[in-house]
Amino acid sequence: MTPHLPLALGAMNYVEIIRDASLIELAVLLLLMGVSVASWALIAMKASQLAKARAQSLTFLDTFWKASRLEAIYQTAQKLDGSPLSKVFCAGYEELTKLAQAKEGGTEGALAERLGGIENVERALHRASTAQITELENRVSFLGTVGAASPFVGLFGTVIGILSAFNQIAEQGNATLATVAAPVGNALFATAAGLFAAIPAVVAYNSFVSRIKVFDTEMSNFSADFLNIIKRHFFR
Repeated sequence: MTPHLPLALGAMNYVEIIRDASLIELAVLLLLMGVSVASWALIAMKASQLAKARAQSLTFLDTFWKASRLEAIYQTAQKLDGSPLSKVFCAGYEELTKLAQAKEGGTEGALAERLGGIENVERALHRASTAQITELENRVSFLGTVGAASPFVGLFGTVIGILSAFNQIAEQGNATLATVAAPVGNALFATAAGLFAAIPAVVAYNSFVSRIKVFDTEMSNFSADFLNIIKRHFFR
């Protein structure tokens, strides 16, 4: 048996669909085409961002666990601007540096009272982690919106197209299968366009959300490990 779907798509006259469409149908198709293009552009941009973040995070972790001095790790982390983990480390290291500088100008008890000691570093790590998650999640919700709304927008265009087709058939007074099939089939094109915009957006949204959750977990684990190292070496 030969598949019928590719033949049906190949047999469709897209120029006729556009020509016979009403203003509302055209608006729906243009809207779906616009959000589809925007979705693919966002998918490419976000995929590149997450891939860069993953590669640089692996490089940073390798440096972090192999290096013996925080200053050397900090210098490497500054070059890895696409890694959320490196930015979290930089925030904690900079806060630790401030504490060390303040300690030189006073007693340890005064330092704890004035700056809160390890709690300041912990807050800095938490703020940096939150900022990185916010940056990674930026515009991802747009994909979720496109995935959820596009099928209904396409369905709206199909309903308008079918109503218009039935009105034309009623005016002609000829309701044979030959006269009904073509306009109804053209109206269903809007639903197909909605699914074409929605499916990639949903797949990409779920993929990005799961990958961002992994980064969130990794930042939490790294912050805990970094705090333990600081407590052992600087707040004994």
